Amino acid sequence: MDGRVFIEKLKKEVNKAVVGKEDVIELLAVALLFRGHVLLEGVPGVAKTTIAKAFANAIGLSFSRIQLTPDLMPADIIGSVIYDQKSSEFKVRKGPVFANVVLADEINRATPKTQSALLEAMQEEQVTIEGETYPLPKPFLVIATMNPIEYEGVYNLPEAQLDRFMMKVQVRYPDKDEELLLLKRKEEGEFNTVGKIIDAKDVFSLIDGANKVKASEAILNYIYEISLRTRTDERVLLGASPRASEHLLFASKALAFLRGRDYIIPDDIKEIAVYILAHRIKIKAEYEIDGLKTWDLVREILDEVEVPK
Repeated sequence: MDGRVFIEKLKKEVNKAVVGKEDVIELLAVALLFRGHVLLEGVPGVAKTTIAKAFANAIGLSFSRIQLTPDLMPADIIGSVIYDQKSSEFKVRKGPVFANVVLADEINRATPKTQSALLEAMQEEQVTIEGETYPLPKPFLVIATMNPIEYEGVYNLPEAQLDRFMMKVQVRYPDKDEELLLLKRKEEGEFNTVGKIIDAKDVFSLIDGANKVKASEAILNYIYEISLRTRTDERVLLGASPRASEHLLFASKALAFLRGRDYIIPDDIKEIAVYILAHRIKIKAEYEIDGLKTWDLVREILDEVEVPK
């Protein structure tokens, strides 16, 4: 299936369950095409969970939701070994992480020990239960949600874990027209069940298509210069890692594919860089006090770095 056809069909289908949010839907598709993971940040009630579930249903993938709480244990996520009295044998009970699309709801409410249970799954696409390694379903995508305004009963995600998310996406309030349409559709009962537009076989075909997108030497150098600028800026305590550069390349390939091209252009990089880089940068305290935000810094860098011709 052509990338442009896929993304238009996907947006149309998911919009049966949500209003607007087409940018979020596209970014989830970008992450899926290169086995990335996405952190959705937004206040309660802006449809983060609904988007994730509708996205999984539309692309015909298995879905599970994990509600993270302070008392959740790692075994509640990855699974455990239990004793079966009928067979008198120990058996593995796989946890909810064994799905194609895993929604980790309110990830910052879990303790660091439980948060770390997702690290191996996100990085290696496998988990270890009682010393045995089990592969996770392919494709595998973690969509984690986080409320940005809660400070009590939450645990900040360490930089090492944030770096494993390909993107951090702000899910904002709808604008006036979108919220009025939402209310109208609710009042008239127009929200429908999301159907399957493709199956797993088609997903792998799309992944192959995205992998074939080419990046010129000039584009690779452009990505490097952007990442380098985040590391050398005097206002930055921690800059973008080499993994961030890699994710920026892969995300740009996926975006180009969804736009119907087999090559990356600088606009692809400029469009997606904020989502890839902003959550990986740590600004020095004195500049944070002055109100400098990481996404503003990334946009400033994009304006300054010379664009290849």
